[in-house]
Amino acid sequence: MSLIEIEDLRVAFPASGVEAVRGVNLSMAAGECVAIVGESGSGKSVTARSLVGLAGPGSVVTAAKFTVKGGDALRFGARDWRRLRGRFAGLVLQDALGSLDPLRTVGDEIAEVLAAHDVVPRAGRRAKMIELLDAVGVPEPEVRARQYAHQLSGGLRQRALIASAIAADPPLIIADEPTTALDVTVQAQILRLLAARRAAGTALLMISHDLAVVSSVADRVLVMKDGVVVEEGPTGRVLSAPEHDYTRLLLAAVPSSASRGTRLSAVATGGVSLRVPLPERTVDRDAPIVQVSGLSAAYGSRRVVDDVSFEVHPGETVGIVGESGSGKTTVARLVLGLLPPLSGEVRLDGAPWSAVSERRRRPHRSAIQVISQNPLDSFDPRYTVGRLVAEPLAGVSGERKARVAELLARVGLPADIAGRHPRRLSGGQRQRVAIARALAPRPRVIVCDEPVSALDVSIQAQVLDLLAEIQAADGTALIFISHDLGVVHHISDRVLVMREGRVVEEGHVDEVFFLPRHDYTRELLGAVPKLVSAAP
Repeated sequence: MSLIEIEDLRVAFPASGVEAVRGVNLSMAAGECVAIVGESGSGKSVTARSLVGLAGPGSVVTAAKFTVKGGDALRFGARDWRRLRGRFAGLVLQDALGSLDPLRTVGDEIAEVLAAHDVVPRAGRRAKMIELLDAVGVPEPEVRARQYAHQLSGGLRQRALIASAIAADPPLIIADEPTTALDVTVQAQILRLLAARRAAGTALLMISHDLAVVSSVADRVLVMKDGVVVEEGPTGRVLSAPEHDYTRLLLAAVPSSASRGTRLSAVATGGVSLRVPLPERTVDRDAPIVQVSGLSAAYGSRRVVDDVSFEVHPGETVGIVGESGSGKTTVARLVLGLLPPLSGEVRLDGAPWSAVSERRRRPHRSAIQVISQNPLDSFDPRYTVGRLVAEPLAGVSGERKARVAELLARVGLPADIAGRHPRRLSGGQRQRVAIARALAPRPRVIVCDEPVSALDVSIQAQVLDLLAEIQAADGTALIFISHDLGVVHHISDRVLVMREGRVVEEGHVDEVFFLPRHDYTRELLGAVPKLVSAAP
């Protein structure tokens, strides 16, 4: 018997006049993995959450058939859904830090599930909780059980969340972007963990914008756009021989070595995705704009960056890769002058940068800007978009207003967005605002710290194309930090591979990724999920 049988699922939000899901059919059997892919706003998450009665406040869910565990879900009340959550279906979300209670230890979080579903007697709950943490690969589970979510790394938090989701041994796991923003080695560990649950007979519904991840785990895939399933079928067939133009566009937007020098936001016509060349750019090899020499840094007694040296030339993109804790972001902060080095030096445009006081740096800060992973965290929530973009600008009010409109147009945003607040924008729009703000003072260098890791594949493609256009037009240098090796291979000229604070390998990106010399580089590359086939 199928765990879930759904026909013509529709989810509407009458207050806003939005029908988020229209006509979705879905069935799942024990041990099966079904993936739902599509861009932000396509209805993926609303569909998944509807399966556990969490479609959202004010939602109206209808269907021709909606059977969950043999019962008619359209007749379920709040108490019925509460009984099913955890016992029938475990939910694993993208943001483990936001999902786990900050006021409780991770052990208490798991123990709550054990108590709510009476999985084991009270006396056995602690032992069961330790067993669950150990089963999902958390080292020193007795110690970690007493820690809070903010005290764990991203990978450990996600493992703790999975332990909570499987605590009542549910036959179904719903994983909504469970590996987004995790580095490739931790991502591989999480995928192996989910695969082990499947091997034990657990069904898995995977929501993801990462088509390579989907390719490696799913039996079937549903492609959603604007609330509708536009294509579905066996994963191998859909991803290697797509029938719908939208599926082809999603596949064409996946960055890789094959996409270098072309736009990712391709055009589909006549059943074929067309690759359009990016504008030519010139790298000025005469004099570096950034020079990093023997750079080291420490947090307390722990050295986090150790003897790092590299140069960046005008018009060049230097990628920095490595797993969480390798020192990538600390290097970015050192280059930006936000953290004093323990030893070594950063020079900007030939002049001392890290060795001078902030008072002497401030007049030159316009030359080096930053684009962060989550711009919403770096924006003042009280400011409108127009004020945020105008803040780095000098000049009279009228001139600044015109420059803001010019910058917004350059990053593909309408002028009227200047009056809105960032929290009311989509993720892709917020990232474009962050780019416009970084461009405002006409910088020579932009430090990009995971600028596309939380974006879906089509929005990611648009942002990467935009950065390439800006670089070609302005000769801006980019320092591009990412855990996504496909993105780095697509956009970078040279790459540094970092591990435990040191650069273990560097060189031209093709040389490093095709002919890696260091075991750690080979390990990183080996952990990257492979797409079934390139898009046609």
